[in-house]
Amino acid sequence: MRLLVTGGAGFIGTNFLRYALARDEVERLVTVDLLTYAGNYANLNDLEADPRFRFVRADIADREAMTALVDAEAIDTLVNCAAETHVDRSIADHWPFVTTNVDGTLVLLEAVRGRAGFRRFLQVSTDEVFGSIPAGRATEDWPSRPSSPYAASKAAADGFVQAYATTYGLPAVITRSSNNYGPYQFPEKLIPLFVTNALDGQPLPLYGDGLNERDWIHVEDHCAALWHVLGLPATRGEVFNVSAGREVPNRAVTDLILRLLDRPPSLVRYVADRPGHDRRYALDASRLRKTGWEPRRGFEEGLAATVAWYREHRPWWEAVKSGAYRDYYETMYGDRLRDSSAAPRS
Repeated sequence: MRLLVTGGAGFIGTNFLRYALARDEVERLVTVDLLTYAGNYANLNDLEADPRFRFVRADIADREAMTALVDAEAIDTLVNCAAETHVDRSIADHWPFVTTNVDGTLVLLEAVRGRAGFRRFLQVSTDEVFGSIPAGRATEDWPSRPSSPYAASKAAADGFVQAYATTYGLPAVITRSSNNYGPYQFPEKLIPLFVTNALDGQPLPLYGDGLNERDWIHVEDHCAALWHVLGLPATRGEVFNVSAGREVPNRAVTDLILRLLDRPPSLVRYVADRPGHDRRYALDASRLRKTGWEPRRGFEEGLAATVAWYREHRPWWEAVKSGAYRDYYETMYGDRLRDSSAAPRS
C-alpha cells in the first residue's frame, strides 16, 4: 500500500498514522497537513525515523500541489482526515470549513480520479451530518439534516465523494464516526478542554443544561475501523457508521472527569448554549460490525486512559493552549463564563 493520509498532524490523523505504520502492508506513508491552529507537528516528531514516512506541509485545496504529490509518490490509497471540525468556529466563520472540507475534498477526488492502479478513497466523515437524533439510532440510510455550518460542509463533501463514485467509478467509501476522544486531541473539544482546565483548577464551561448526549468512541477504535474498511472489498460510495454504541450526557462525562482527577464539582459552570446545539447523537454501526469490526474500549476505561495521558503530557497541551488559543478561549467563553452559574441553564 502506498498511502496518503491528509490532516496527519491533527487528532484523528495523528492516531491513524501511528496505527497504519504498525502494519506491514504499508510500503509508503505520506501525510499532508497545512499546520493551522489544530495541526501540531510535534505529534509526528517520533515518526520521522521510519523510512516509509514522509511529511509534506501543504493545503489540500491546492490543486497543483495535490496532483503533483499523488503522481510523485504513486499513491494508490487515500484517507482524507483533513477537516475543519469545531462547530463553534464554524458558527463564527464558516468560510474555512467550505475551503478545507468541501473544496479540499474535491481537489483530492480530482487528484486520484482515473488514476491507474488506484485502490481506495476513504472519506472520514461524521455523525453530525444526520443532525440531532431524538430517538433510536441513525443508520447509514438516514437523510442528512446538518444543524451547523461544520456539519453542512461535511455533508456536502460526502455528497461529492458519492457523486464521484457513481459518475466516475471511483472506488470510494465513507465512514461516519461518532464523537472521538483520546490522546492528541486539540483542547477546544469537550473532553480535552475539561481535563486540562480541571488539571489547572480552572472552570469547566458546560453548555445549556448539560444533558446533551454524545455517542463516544475511543480514537484507537475509530482508527481500527478505518483500517478495517480499507481492507473490505472495493465499493463505490458505500457508507459505514462507526460507533461504540454508548451515549453519555455531557454532565455525566464532566462528573467522570472530575472524579478521575479528584476535583470539586464547583469547577462546573453552566454557560449560555451554542446556537443550534444538537441534543443527541446516536449511530447504528451494525453494518460495519457484520463485517467483523468491534470496538474494544469501554467508555469509562477509555476516559481514564485519556485523562492519564493528558496528566502525563502537560508540556504538550500547555504549548497548544498558549498564544492564539487564549484569544480563542476568551472569544468563545469569556462572556459566557462571566454570565455563568452553578445551576443548569434552562
